[in-house]
Order: sequence, then C-alpha cells, then structure tokens
Amino acid sequence: MTSPVAAAATRPAVRAAVVPPPRPRGRWKASAGWAAVLAVTALTLAPGIGVEVDLGALARNWQNGADKVVALLQPDWAFFPRTVEPLLETLQMAVIATAVAGVLSLPLSLWAARTTNPHTALRGTVRAVLDVVRAVPDLLYAAVLVAMVGVGALPGILALVLFDVGIVVKLVSEQLEAADTGALEAARAAGGTQLQVNRSVAVPDMLPGFWTQLLYVLELNVRASSVLGLVGAGGMGLLIDAVRSFYRYDQLSLIILEILVVVLVLEAVSSAARRRLV
Repeated sequence: MTSPVAAAATRPAVRAAVVPPPRPRGRWKASAGWAAVLAVTALTLAPGIGVEVDLGALARNWQNGADKVVALLQPDWAFFPRTVEPLLETLQMAVIATAVAGVLSLPLSLWAARTTNPHTALRGTVRAVLDVVRAVPDLLYAAVLVAMVGVGALPGILALVLFDVGIVVKLVSEQLEAADTGALEAARAAGGTQLQVNRSVAVPDMLPGFWTQLLYVLELNVRASSVLGLVGAGGMGLLIDAVRSFYRYDQLSLIILEILVVVLVLEAVSSAARRRLV
C-alpha cells in the first residue's frame, strides 16, 4: 500500500501558470490624452490655420492694461445714487423671469422626461424645440427682442425666460429619468392614469430638485440681466454701456462691485434655501 507521501512524490509536477504582468494601461491612456491635448493646442496656435493668438500684444500693451486696472481699483462712490434704480430693475427682471420660467418649466419637464411621458412623438418634439431654444445665446435673444418690442426691461425679461426654460427643463427632466421609478410603476399598477401618476407621485418627488434649479437660474439671471442691457434690454447693462462709452472705469468699478455684492448675498441665501430643500 502506497503511503500518501509517496503517492504525492510520484505525481507529475504541475507547472505553475505564468501570469503575465499587467499592462500599464492607465499610463498609456494618460500619455495618449496629453498627446491629443498637445496636438490640438499646436494646431490651434499654428500660423495660418489657428486662431492667431498674439502673445506679444500682452507685452506691448501692458501699460495700457495697468492703467485700466488702477482706475478700476478706485471706485467713484459719488456715482452710487445713479446706480440704485438700474440695480433694482436688474433684480426685478431676474425675479420676474425666474417666476415665469418656473411656471412654464414645470409641465415641460414632465413632458420631456421618458418616465413621465410615454408618448415618444410628443417627448421628442418637446426636446427638439428646447434644444433649439437652449442653443441660441441669451444676448442674441435680447438683441432680436429689442428690435421687436423696443428698448426696456420687457425684452430682457423675455430673453431670460427663454434662457431659463431651456436650462431648467433639461436639468429637471434628466433628474426625473434618473430617479427610482418604483413609485410610478406602483401608481400605474393601481390603475392611475398618466396625469394622475404625474400629479400624485412625480411632481412631489421632483419639487425639491425643481426649486433648487430655480434658485440656480435666479443667480444666473442677476449676472445675465446685467449684460443684456448692453443691447438695450434694460437693467444695469444700459448704465454699463453708457459708462464704458465715456471710459469712466472708476464708475464701472463701482457697478461691478455692486453686482458682486448682490450675487454673493443671493448665493448665500440660495445656499441656505437649498440645504432646507434637499
């Protein structure tokens, strides 16, 4: 009878499998990425086919830029009373545009999401229209609307509404599609129509994220409405254009400082509101 030790000794030796070392795929991908970045940068700066960036202009005109920076560091505080009314108009434009965009975006978000709108044709139409709306810059909207309805706050509000609807519907509809659909399917299984399911289940679930996006676009509207006035759409932009035309950088500095303070205060308030909503 052969002992277990002797049997083990007489078995043919099993050759250990040789595992090849792992390839440095991460390093190769990083090298390929940097090579692509360098190639695109070289093509962008290449003479004749690139954007023709003249870096020497910075060296030639640094004194001119330094003078403007010095002027911007000396705000004209006596100019403040003239900025109050345009600043209030800018805030009014931002608030009104956000409110109108919120009313329009709520049903459009439900129609643009796959989980709340099973009709492919309607959903595709809504998404296509909103893609076109979102593709046009808000400044271009303002320029066209100023030519249609005249100079003032109205074209600025309309431009901001279009800008806001495109952003809010995109973000909220994606939020709806990424959410858990268990409650929606349970409501449908209970015999509810799509309208009833959306009203009783989808809308309550989407409201916290919806309010968060509205607060976000309110911050964007304050910044955007300050620029839309450059084409005659009301707000601080009209005053910025007038001050810039006379090269009053000290007054422009005060306007920039006021906008910065308003944006920071609004961001702090909206951040506190978001923490309560989420």
